[in-house]
Amino acid sequence: MHSTKAVVISVYVLICIIWGTTWLAIRVSLESLTPLYSASFRFLLAGLFIYLLMMMKGIKIQKDSLSIKLYILQGIFAFAIPFSLVYWAEQFVPSGLASVLFGVFPFFVALFSYLFIPDEHIGFYKVTGILFGFIGILIIFADDIGGDISLYLLGMFGVVASGIMQAAMAVVIKKHGHHLNSLSMNLIPMLMGAVVMLLFGLIYEDFLALRFDFTAVWTVVYLGFFGSVVTFTSYYWLMKRINIVILALMAFITPIVALIAGWLFYNEQLSLYDFIGCLFVLAGIFIANIKGIKRLNNEEIIKEPVL
Repeated sequence: MHSTKAVVISVYVLICIIWGTTWLAIRVSLESLTPLYSASFRFLLAGLFIYLLMMMKGIKIQKDSLSIKLYILQGIFAFAIPFSLVYWAEQFVPSGLASVLFGVFPFFVALFSYLFIPDEHIGFYKVTGILFGFIGILIIFADDIGGDISLYLLGMFGVVASGIMQAAMAVVIKKHGHHLNSLSMNLIPMLMGAVVMLLFGLIYEDFLALRFDFTAVWTVVYLGFFGSVVTFTSYYWLMKRINIVILALMAFITPIVALIAGWLFYNEQLSLYDFIGCLFVLAGIFIANIKGIKRLNNEEIIKEPVL
């Protein structure tokens, strides 16, 4: 039991670190690639990696009607739309700030869990945390509220919308996807999302503007393998083993990683409003999950082998 818990914690930390750096990697990839092409290349490559892993392990794609419905929902609302929004938004929004805005994710996980999973309850801590997070978002938006609607502001809304959609899909998978293998759960939705984004890229983006240089290659490979295969497979593996609200606490850690990465490697600057708003958002995430943190040591962890 202790060794299994150690594996769970190690996987949790690994995902936080990798996902914290993907925000910067996305922004860097846009120096060479356009948003929809970059995202589609990432998930096409990730799909190839997952397919090879499934072949090596002899894992078959689950084709029952419920699985197919979940694949379609995931492909559209967990990959195609949200990642199109994130990649488009990161043309205008600093990667560290984007990761903080994605902090709406655990709030909406808590809300959707309460609405659709009977065992989940929203108490004083979650309500207080949501309030702190909302205040933080208002502070971050303070420079733009009352002015002209700019691409920067629209980009911020895009990241928030992405977080809300992915929170909804996380709850759907938590409730209905227990039978899905962590690899097959990702393969079809990733490929669906990649194809949709590629088609829209062909329509709306200029292929001739793409530069297939070293930056394009390393960012797509990093985002495809580490930022998609490792993280999403591990994420769904964890989803079957720990409370979904505790899992959503990742959004408390990834902004810190993203802010440090953006400052170290991309010379990103944030305003005083951004820093104060970030503190409120992170405090809100922490407060909303206080009970979840207290339950962590008592949480039942399913004893199943790591993929």
